[in-house]
Amino acid sequence: DKCGGGRLGGKNEPWFSSIQLSAVEVSTPEEMFVENGTDAKLPCTFTSVEVISSAASVSWSFQPEGAATRISFFYYFNGRSYPGKDLPFKDRITWTGDLNKKDASISISNMQFRDNGTYICDVKNPPDIVVKPGEIRVRVVEKDSLPAFPIAMVAGIVIGTVTGLTPLISIVVCLVIRKNNSKKRYSG
Repeated sequence: DKCGGGRLGGKNEPWFSSIQLSAVEVSTPEEMFVENGTDAKLPCTFTSVEVISSAASVSWSFQPEGAATRISFFYYFNGRSYPGKDLPFKDRITWTGDLNKKDASISISNMQFRDNGTYICDVKNPPDIVVKPGEIRVRVVEKDSLPAFPIAMVAGIVIGTVTGLTPLISIVVCLVIRKNNSKKRYSG
């Protein structure tokens, strides 16, 4: 037709140009248990296809347990930390990350029960954009009430299995040897 019918130059090309966007992918653990009164490192790592530039930034926010809104409490940009001044984490935040190593982690000292909630790590590395920030659900628990680390249980199972199997294996080996020795061998 006269208007070109959505074709440019008679080819099947769209009339718009495509824009290539890439994304920063942020990784955090889903849940952490922290003893009250101790320091907690909140791990946050990311991937980006772009070179880490001076425009890269990290922001952390907190959504207290049961609350509907988030509180922004930490910002890192151009090699400097900007912790919030009048917030629940005042004077308790330390930058432990390294953007060149794609690490956006922070530490919070003296964790308290009021610190229960979800921590959100958001990384920007223009022109990359974040699709979804990382979220960590933090549970502050009484000292000495952290769940037992599974290695102790796994070690116990392995030791118990080996200890239980050793006599069984010995018995089977003895029976096999006895059976082989009891066969009468005739020649001819």
